[in-house]
Amino acid sequence: MEAVAQFTFRATENDELSFTKGDVLKITNMEDDPNWYTAELDSRKGFVPKNYINLRPHAWFAGRVSRGVAEGRLRPRECGAFLVRESESAPGEFSMSVSYGDHVQHFKVLQDRCGQYYVWDELFSSLNELVVFYHTNSIAKERTVLLRDPEHFARRPHHAHALFDFSPHHPSQLHFLRGDLVDLLDCSDPQRWKGRCHGRVGYFPPERELGRALCALQRPSGLIKRGVVGWRLADVGH
Repeated sequence: MEAVAQFTFRATENDELSFTKGDVLKITNMEDDPNWYTAELDSRKGFVPKNYINLRPHAWFAGRVSRGVAEGRLRPRECGAFLVRESESAPGEFSMSVSYGDHVQHFKVLQDRCGQYYVWDELFSSLNELVVFYHTNSIAKERTVLLRDPEHFARRPHHAHALFDFSPHHPSQLHFLRGDLVDLLDCSDPQRWKGRCHGRVGYFPPERELGRALCALQRPSGLIKRGVVGWRLADVGH
């Protein structure tokens, strides 16, 4: 997944990643810390504060789902239906699951020493570029399989920023924290909405999810220290 820097950030720790407003970052992990993501920029890797960036979510990015779940989603779909997921065996890496019509094929998305992504011989600077390429070039060698977006993936999802934490009271509910970007999958029920956050899908009360991703961005007042509930104040660059 990609993200655009909304503000300039200067790292204060060795494992943090500096960036400038307008930079496009590759987000590689969103699960380990609720307030910091791991990202890449110009072959550099490190933690970035999520309130300094704006995610560019794609319907084909499933987050951290298992191989079995991916197969369940794609098996009834037409040839070429696909999703990209975080690798189960290698955190920070990705796999692509593609419907061949009669079965689902899984590809490991590799990276070279320069951070370029590839499945076969072609190299790409981002997952987005890789996906676009295989929409018009077969990802399969033994037959022609072009990536295609199923109808329920192709519709651009609505997104919203959570203004409150929501802790589930039932396994079917979706957990999210203030500031998380939530994909709104179904808002037809006035009593509960269906959404996706960090690759997980579940329900939540509409009144707990306030504000839209398109609302005016506010300048972040500080950084939340990784792994700690509380604020670590820091200046925000211009």
